[in-house]
Amino acid sequence: MEQSLLNKIRENTDIVEFIGKYITLEKKGKNYFGLCPFHNDTNPSLSVSREKQIYKCFVCGEAGNVFNFLMKFENISFKEAVRIVAEEIGISIDSGPIKEDKNKVFYDIYDIALKFYQNNLLSSLGTKAREYLANRHLTMDIIKEFQIGLSLDKRDNLTNMLTKKGYDLKVLNDLGLTTNNYDTYINRIIFPLYNTKGVVNGFSGRIYNGEKTNKYLNSKETVIFKKGENLFNYHRAKEEARKSKYVILMEGFMAVIRAYTIGVKNCVATMGTSLTSNQISLLKKLSNTVYLSLDGDKAGQTATINNGKMLVEAGLNVKVIPLSDNLDPDDFILKYGEDKFKSLISSAINYNDYKIQILKKGVNFQSSTELTNYINSVLGEISLVSDEIKREIMLKNLANETNVWYNTLEKKLNEILNTKDYKEKEQEIKVIPKKSKKDKYEKAMQTLIYYMLTNRDVINLVINSHLYFPIDSYRILAREISYFYEKYGYINMADFKSYMENNNVLNETFNDILALDLDNNPNRNTILDYLMVIKNYNKALEIKRLENLIMNEVDPLEQAKISNQIMKLKMESENNGK
Repeated sequence: MEQSLLNKIRENTDIVEFIGKYITLEKKGKNYFGLCPFHNDTNPSLSVSREKQIYKCFVCGEAGNVFNFLMKFENISFKEAVRIVAEEIGISIDSGPIKEDKNKVFYDIYDIALKFYQNNLLSSLGTKAREYLANRHLTMDIIKEFQIGLSLDKRDNLTNMLTKKGYDLKVLNDLGLTTNNYDTYINRIIFPLYNTKGVVNGFSGRIYNGEKTNKYLNSKETVIFKKGENLFNYHRAKEEARKSKYVILMEGFMAVIRAYTIGVKNCVATMGTSLTSNQISLLKKLSNTVYLSLDGDKAGQTATINNGKMLVEAGLNVKVIPLSDNLDPDDFILKYGEDKFKSLISSAINYNDYKIQILKKGVNFQSSTELTNYINSVLGEISLVSDEIKREIMLKNLANETNVWYNTLEKKLNEILNTKDYKEKEQEIKVIPKKSKKDKYEKAMQTLIYYMLTNRDVINLVINSHLYFPIDSYRILAREISYFYEKYGYINMADFKSYMENNNVLNETFNDILALDLDNNPNRNTILDYLMVIKNYNKALEIKRLENLIMNEVDPLEQAKISNQIMKLKMESENNGK
């Protein structure tokens, strides 16, 4: 793809606005910061510069321009990222053939099965199933939107159809569409499951005729379906979650579909599994704020506590939508209606407050033992709150609720905080890897290349001085910068990053340089100082080489010649240092 076209697309895309659609950014100083989606970030460490049109994470080291962010975020190719960014600003480009997924045939099989099930539901044989769905207040629009289907009451219906199309029974068994060479789903309403891109990769079948068997039958784990790597409705919820600035996490797909019927479209579901690290990463890509709307029964409360804890530890803001009468969101909406559920969303409570409500249940305030245990548990929760004002309010509420002096509670809380701070600092020391220290010569090389990326005068100075970078990666990088400048007549970090996209060898070095935060308009004398440091380093390396050479030289005349060379280099270095 032409560099000029890449530059045009990049120049017309504001990186702050673009990345801001994917993660929440807050302005601090001249840059914008947000939770880095590329590692388990709990404190905003991703910096986005509107001036330089680049992003960089100060923890994991990820850096680049708008194309690199989208590639990494969506796990797509550079060409595909360019095409998507271009379409955002109204430029249509042909990114060439996209590399075919090695599992494409498996997705094709699922797509055929999906259409087969959909046709069954809409046929005369699907009358009872359609009546069941209508009684569950699912309209035809919702049925089509979620591509709901039906498996018929025959054990080889789908099997015969797929084998006639030439698909091997072993493959069908491996994909979970058949079991022991017969249909897996028999006489069930079929709900398709999707990967993050919205491609069907599994099914969940529900009984509807009152059969004495498991209510739901879900796809087994296959090469294309991993429960812990997907969230139901993720592909539909993306834009809605980014617009609303929060995502609602539910337990089952019916809860999500029900919420969708009343216009609440920023919902995803775990499909009954406890949260995995992959799913938490997916949630972080949608928003920094997660609302939990799980079942209102005891098991749902436990799941809310456990999932909330994991999300808070991952650095997310967590709120809870508590449901009454032991109902799940699906049944709650059917019983109490749209307005009641939406009012609960509006009044969602903070996760810490919810935990305290749960801790309070069943406590006998007349028992000193139970009261003490309750107070200690609540203080533990308060210690997790970073906002000092919120912490003080919670502490006052606890004092009023338990008739224990505020000062007594505050003293106990401070003891917990001091212990907690010590442990966290101790853990940080253990966890944070030590970065290899760079000597002053390598720092000089990095700084000089940084200035070459921001100032054409520095490029000319380096070229005219015939400076030799003694470390290969910096030398090649400096050469590429010079080539880019000579070919295109300008230089900036964002466009040069696109130019270097296919050079994997230099990416780490380049990202280290992008992570520097220096003044873009350096003093000329400062640049000359860096040049001199590197030249003196080259001379020191040459002196060392000559000293090794003279030790192995037996000819007195050659020894004298080498000795003179060493003296000359040393005198030059001394004079340069003055």
